[in-house]
Amino acid sequence: MSDHNPGLRPWRDIARRQCRQIMVGNVPVGGGAPVTVQTMTNTPTHDVRATVDQIRRCEEVGVDIIRVSCPDEASTAALKQIVRAARVPIVADIHFHYKRALEAADAGAACLRINPGNIGSEARVKEVVDAAKANGCSIRIGVNAGSLEKDLLEKYGEPCPEALVESALDHIKLLQDQDFHEYKVAVKASDVFLAVAAYMQLAEAVDCPLHLGITEAGGLIGGTVKSAIGIGNLLWAGIGDTIRVSLSAEPEEEVRVGYEILKSLGIRTRGVKVISCPSCARQGFDVIRTVQALEERLQHIHTPLSLSVLGCVVNGPGEARETDIGLTGGGAGKHMVYLSGLTDHTVQDEGMIDHIVGLVEAKAAEIEAARLEDETTDAGKAEAAE
Repeated sequence: MSDHNPGLRPWRDIARRQCRQIMVGNVPVGGGAPVTVQTMTNTPTHDVRATVDQIRRCEEVGVDIIRVSCPDEASTAALKQIVRAARVPIVADIHFHYKRALEAADAGAACLRINPGNIGSEARVKEVVDAAKANGCSIRIGVNAGSLEKDLLEKYGEPCPEALVESALDHIKLLQDQDFHEYKVAVKASDVFLAVAAYMQLAEAVDCPLHLGITEAGGLIGGTVKSAIGIGNLLWAGIGDTIRVSLSAEPEEEVRVGYEILKSLGIRTRGVKVISCPSCARQGFDVIRTVQALEERLQHIHTPLSLSVLGCVVNGPGEARETDIGLTGGGAGKHMVYLSGLTDHTVQDEGMIDHIVGLVEAKAAEIEAARLEDETTDAGKAEAAE
């Protein structure tokens, strides 16, 4: 179910696919756990300072899991320091060379991203699985339409949903043959139709968690649109336990977009949800620039709350009734501010953005204080019951 008052508005409810749960470090994936947001660093992994700095920026915007590429020994040698510095679990991205997987597991990676069929012989797969078991690593099988096995391309003639699913099942079998079940699977493609169809077929065929993504989606705008359509479609259908939005943009932008997708579906909330109009000649203030400024200045707010910013009274009051804080444009530079859906006071153009930022910060502090009080009360009740 979604966070939108489950059952009260059934047209908003999402029935999530049931699957077993695995752990990526201390983060649960699947089995009813919150859908997690991932990204991947693009710094040279052997450059520990640059990689950790990038991880820190991603942590600040709420990332749950971060993947780093480990193409060589220098990268896996640096991984131990990176894992120690990171506040979130680290996934080691391994391609082809099984020794990198062994080194990454020993270095403290929480998860290994591999395709067992590309690792080599059964003996090498066993070595990797043994290392994962010994170090408490999970494994992500990552099937990609751009790198399907030759025999599957010959069999199907082109990348298609059936080919991606068969590849995933082949890789899964290699792990299951070693009695390893702590894995999640992705079947990514840059084509939205192909990816969605493959995930839907795979969801019916397996009971493991699924990692969603539209790979090579494009730049910030184009990639966001493709990812929102593909990932959003699957999440709406209840499919998906962890997501990565693949953009030709900074990793922290991937995290922001990921959360926006989850917020739009009511699956997970973090930070300020801004409802704003596209603006028109009726606007009482510059809506576009105001929203840009507010989004920039409110990035530090992690508490879920809603803010409506509308330029005139046509839809402004109606939207404000549904949000924690509302701003509606008025005449002569005098605009109405709503608190908890009710008209409260007016504000002038000058200092308007500072004023709204202050209101949001105060509301976030109020929500956090109430949450803390509830937790303290619940803890007291539990202690008394013992």
